[in-house]
Amino acid sequence: MTRIYDITRTIIPSLAVWPGDTTFSFRSLARLSEGAAVNLTTMTLSAHTGTHADAPYHYTDTGAHPASMPLEKYIGAAHVATITRRSGGIVPADFDGHDLAGMQRLLIHTWVSDLPDDQWAEDFPYPTVELIDWLAARGVVLMGVDMPSVDDFNSKTLDGHHRLLHHGIVNLETLLLKEVPDGVYELVALPLKIDGVCASPVRAILREI
Repeated sequence: MTRIYDITRTIIPSLAVWPGDTTFSFRSLARLSEGAAVNLTTMTLSAHTGTHADAPYHYTDTGAHPASMPLEKYIGAAHVATITRRSGGIVPADFDGHDLAGMQRLLIHTWVSDLPDDQWAEDFPYPTVELIDWLAARGVVLMGVDMPSVDDFNSKTLDGHHRLLHHGIVNLETLLLKEVPDGVYELVALPLKIDGVCASPVRAILREI
């Protein structure tokens, strides 16, 4: 039987979010236990809640929204590669020893995947412009990370986000890659068809090939 890895953070009220962002909450509008015909809930959450796909509108006013993102980039062969870097910029040399031949999508596994859903990582490693250029030269169409951003926590210029857009590479953030062996899988991580917003939560899975 083909194994499926769920690489999505669970959306719960205690899920850690970017400092200052909206935490997830929900309220009941109707309850079966109170005589209603159905249970009905309303949710409040950030577009960047948990495992999500950034949209270019997040960092440029003329950028695309999730509803118009290219779906084919979020489905297909993906390499999972674990690196030992704890902080600072991730560079191509961090992947020495990994077989990335034919890579189309790269999912970067770091220590951040070991954190519980309610814990926040601030001093996390992040992809450098050098790494993004290196991936683009190899034809990569998607980069996914288990960190909450593809830029340094304190960055104001978001060089990594802008470089990804320059190369037409889409990105996933806050993946959960704990206990996923390095290797090649089929990735499915579709953004919701939401217009006018800057990101979309996804249900990301890896299926053994």
